[in-house]
Formats: sequence, C-alpha cells, structure tokens
Amino acid sequence: MNYLAHAYLSFGQDEVLVGNFMGDFVKGKMMNTFPEEVQNGIKLHRAIDKFTDTHPLVRAGQSYLRPQFGHYATVITDIYFDYYLSKNWEKYSRIPLEDFIQNTFTTLKHHRQLFPDRFANMFQWMVQDNWLLKYGKIKGMEQTFIGMSRRTSFDSKMEVAHLALLEKEAEFQVIFFAFFEDLETFAREKLLEIQEANAGH
Repeated sequence: MNYLAHAYLSFGQDEVLVGNFMGDFVKGKMMNTFPEEVQNGIKLHRAIDKFTDTHPLVRAGQSYLRPQFGHYATVITDIYFDYYLSKNWEKYSRIPLEDFIQNTFTTLKHHRQLFPDRFANMFQWMVQDNWLLKYGKIKGMEQTFIGMSRRTSFDSKMEVAHLALLEKEAEFQVIFFAFFEDLETFAREKLLEIQEANAGH
C-alpha cells in the first residue's frame, strides 16, 4: 500500500504512524534502535504490504496492468488505491482529508530525530509537494507517475499509468472497496496482535 493508506491504517496512534511510514527504510538490526511502538508500526507496515501483495483481488487488478507495465504493476496498484481512498475519504474518516494530512505531517515532524537518512530526504519532498493530497486527483496521479518513471533505471512506462486508471476507473474502484474492507479488518487485528505479543515479553 502507499503512504495515505499507511497513515490511515495507523489508527490514530502516533508512534505506530511513524513506524508505518518508515517501514521500507528500516533494515536488519536498525529495527532495534527504535521505541517499541515505532517497531510495532514497522511490523504493521510489513504485514500490510504482504497482505496486499498476496490478496486475490489485488492480483486480479495487477494482471490487467502487467502486460503493459511488467513488475511495476505492483507499485501502480498501490498508488491507485491511495487515489480511491482519497476520493472516498468521507466514507472512512470523520476528519477532513486536509486536516488528517496536516496532522500526519505534524506527528511525523515531531519524531523526525528517528528518521533514517533516506526517509528524511524523501519526507522533505513529500511535505513540500504535499504528496498525500495529490493522490486524489488524476493530475496529481499523472505528476506522481511521471516523477516515479524518471527515477526508475528501466523503461517502466509509469508516465502513462494514469491513463490505464482512467480507462478502467470503475473496475479498479470495485476492487478497491472490496479489498480495502478486508485490509482494514486485517490491519486492526494485526496491530493488536503485534502489540499484545510485545506486551507479553
């Protein structure tokens, strides 16, 4: 999943949010240097990504994209899901999206001393260009995919991924609603399981 979903699936727990955002940037023994709840957020991030990558509905969406985009189909569906989460935000949260995003950035800034260097650099751009708000508009999606395409070593074709979304917007929305319901249930239960396991040590 992408960043807006990871923020939402931190369920209002600040240190879990920090870990959930940094999950891709923490390797090996680095994990042990963080406070326990941040570690829980990192573990949750990894569990969410694994659940997403193996979910049959997500795989069905990716199978449509794979002939054109190859293994980048996985990244593309993650970003598509942030688009639908943003567009349908009121279905999931009573907090207005712009307020939620500002709260997220404020919480992350408060814990910036914990950031791995690579994440700190990326976070600066994330705030400056307000990536989380961009995801809800096709123009923002286009800009996001063009930026990602420039950063890939190979011809990813991601610069046109927004067109594939436009072409199958209704179909991907059906996938998103059904999948995200499963994901939210899984993430709530998984976080509780992780926290209870750590509390027992």
